[in-house]
Amino acid sequence: MTFDIRQIDLGKLNSMTKYPSILTYHTLGDKGVLQDAVQIPFEGRIIGTEKVDGTNARLIFCPDQSVLVGSREDLLWERRDLIGNPAMGIVEAVKETVQRLVESLCRPGRIVVYFVEVYGRSIGGGAKNYTKAGKVGFRLFDVVFIDDFNEMFGWPADRIAHWRDNGGQKYADADEIVKIAAEIGFQSVPALFDKDASQLPTDLAATYEFLLNFPSSRCKLDEEANGIPEGVVVRSPDRSRIAKLRREDYERTLKRRKK
Repeated sequence: MTFDIRQIDLGKLNSMTKYPSILTYHTLGDKGVLQDAVQIPFEGRIIGTEKVDGTNARLIFCPDQSVLVGSREDLLWERRDLIGNPAMGIVEAVKETVQRLVESLCRPGRIVVYFVEVYGRSIGGGAKNYTKAGKVGFRLFDVVFIDDFNEMFGWPADRIAHWRDNGGQKYADADEIVKIAAEIGFQSVPALFDKDASQLPTDLAATYEFLLNFPSSRCKLDEEANGIPEGVVVRSPDRSRIAKLRREDYERTLKRRKK
């Protein structure tokens, strides 16, 4: 079947290109308090990148040279649409880039999804950490390749969701993401460390101290920004394991324990 954006089931395309939730490194309990148990243990090589406090967006490049932009949950715009959904400023932030890259990134027989974090002006509670001048930026953090989409469009919706939420998506590995970003002119989320998992603390207090080793955001859009980082995302090189470590989660937990 030849891919045609006007003929396919957009609901299924939306589902197969969503980004699964990333779990916290330590188990998150009631009222946002972390538990002592490590929820996502790591071994071997691990890579840490800055966690950017913005909104998740998808750039979906399709075989027929259609390109869709989506939020975490919804499709917002196709590159030939006159009007796009203005939600969270996502379309405005990426539309010029999308139009520039259509010819080079649309591939016959393959859907490629570039997951980016859009951040800055009025986006999320931490916008002032990145800009005081109202600027907006985005950073690439993951890439997914979907080659067997024809078969998947024949699946029922619940099977697609199960496939997505249980590791079915084929991700670029961490080193490949850096190369892809360089090739297409994207900025990727800043790399913070590349080390053995034995160097990642498991104790709550020690993990918080570890996060303090990265005192300022490397994603500031202007020098006047506050620069307080949200945290770190840790992953295995092939992304088979991935977890988020938010500074505020550890601060909240340790503060309550002192009481």
